[in-house]
Amino acid sequence: MTQLLRVQNFAVSSDGFGAGEGQSLERPFGHADPAALMSWAGATASWPNRTDPGGTRGLDDYFTRDFTHNIGAEIMGRNKFGPQRGPWQDHAWQGWWGEEPPFRTPVFVMTHHERPSFTLSDTTFHFVGGEPAAVLEQARQAADGKDVRLGGGATTIREFLDADLVDTLHVAVAPVELGAGVRLWEKPDELLDRFHCDVVPSPSGVTHHLFWRK
Repeated sequence: MTQLLRVQNFAVSSDGFGAGEGQSLERPFGHADPAALMSWAGATASWPNRTDPGGTRGLDDYFTRDFTHNIGAEIMGRNKFGPQRGPWQDHAWQGWWGEEPPFRTPVFVMTHHERPSFTLSDTTFHFVGGEPAAVLEQARQAADGKDVRLGGGATTIREFLDADLVDTLHVAVAPVELGAGVRLWEKPDELLDRFHCDVVPSPSGVTHHLFWRK
């Protein structure tokens, strides 16, 4: 069975940025407001952090529910894991997500500064160096036949796109401009040489871009 490398529910601004400038411990998305990028998912009935009944159904809810479907491992860049740069000063930092990370699979954090793996709940974080193809091979072995999700950020997604390793992408374009930050694309048409694309607007205001290999 083919194991796909999938980008899912990755949000960008209308001018193509996946995060803003000035990332810090208090502001994981830099100057960008994460609610402005991800409110479409947070409003759905299937949002995993929902504590009250209700929420929207329909297209946005479908993508929110699909986030974990047939995923056996995740790859992310170091900037998605945390705000630190350079060699690790200590190993106390264990990510933005607390004791119950949402991944529930092995997670491979790409970094030039490796550190020991650790487990929180049902998520194990591995810190790995190497080229995208080598990291993907490690993730596929850990995924036990399921697909691998490429979680971001934008720089990491571009590395895998440039290596021609991505099979499908779902990018949600939010109706907000950031002006600067970490860019996924100048415009989505950049990917049309290698991917088919459907563009589907949602009543929430985001526009879903669905890419799959030609």
